[in-house]
Amino acid sequence: MVSGKRILLGVSGSIAAYKSAILVRLLVKQGAEVKVVMTASAHDFITPLTLSTLSKNPVLTQFTKDATGQWNNHVDLGLWADAMVIAPASANTLAKMAHGICDNLLLAVYLSARCPVFFAPAMDLDMLQHPSTVENINRLQSWGNVQIKPNHGELASGLVGTGRMAEPDEIVVHLNQFFASGPLHGKKALVTAGPTHEAIDPVRFIGNHSTGKMGYAIAQELANQGAEVTLVSGPTQISSELPGVERVNVTSAEEMYEACARRFEAMDITVLSAAVADYKPNQKADQKIKKSDTALVLELVKTHDIAAELGKRKRNGQLVVGFALETENERVHAEKKLTSKNFDLIVLNSLNDAGAGFGHDTNKITLLDANKQVREFSLKSKKEVAKDIVKAIIEKIHA
Repeated sequence: MVSGKRILLGVSGSIAAYKSAILVRLLVKQGAEVKVVMTASAHDFITPLTLSTLSKNPVLTQFTKDATGQWNNHVDLGLWADAMVIAPASANTLAKMAHGICDNLLLAVYLSARCPVFFAPAMDLDMLQHPSTVENINRLQSWGNVQIKPNHGELASGLVGTGRMAEPDEIVVHLNQFFASGPLHGKKALVTAGPTHEAIDPVRFIGNHSTGKMGYAIAQELANQGAEVTLVSGPTQISSELPGVERVNVTSAEEMYEACARRFEAMDITVLSAAVADYKPNQKADQKIKKSDTALVLELVKTHDIAAELGKRKRNGQLVVGFALETENERVHAEKKLTSKNFDLIVLNSLNDAGAGFGHDTNKITLLDANKQVREFSLKSKKEVAKDIVKAIIEKIHA
């Protein structure tokens, strides 16, 4: 991880520079040594005093320290760092990096750096999409620099789109993944999350109350442990991207089945945490069904049983984890599902436990495996539950 690593942070002129204070604090808290280099325009958005206080190191902007002409050695700085992170990276700074323009200390350090360089763009959506910016980013990546992609959201201009600098905790995750390959390095993982919506007509659907929070937390923790993760997500209110996770959005059970079936063969780990509808309307009305005085009868047919289908296809070396959300005879139903779906592990939730199941930021689980081992856990945040589940996966893989 970043503990004990030397991180050189470059801050350029952008309203997102306020996030650099949070980033420095997180890195220092995790045990990294941090030095900061700022452009002159970055001073308009955050003071060197703030960043020097948080980093516990002087913040550098000029080539010389004072009127004596003492040199701030950009070569030594470039050689000192284990990684350089430019966050925020403005359009102006990206252009200079891409074309070797060296008119400030930050650019001189960048051109001297022998360590990996990460950059987190921050700008308005039209600037980010401009062909010159796209070309500059592509050029930087072709040289081995790593882009930490910007997020979608409200921008300083008032517009909504992609251009927000990645959040500080996302940047730290990228660095942790770089410095620590993790016990799941080289493994590919597939995670399903959220509900599915089965259309009745163009405006109505059959669904459930799943928020996707549990599946998203598992996907992120698998990535944190070094896995290459694909998240197949049903409709959720979660819009933020997960560092190191490829997200595939689907709506219906059929779409989720097709997305999983195409990818399953290449996966080492599959975690089926989505709340997939068991039934769908036999026919979807082309137009909105109008209210009438008579009863409305819907004929429902079974959807693809994704867990059963993938369980049949499971080969030696693949590990499949299922979920069981129960309201009665919980352990009996979970054990039956564990066997019938050919799971290696099953995560049991009970709606009888306060704070567990849909719509909560917490969960209370019981883990059962194919060897009849049972582990019960207390009520925890879903992020902590995800750690428990992924730890069990790692133990299974390395058993």
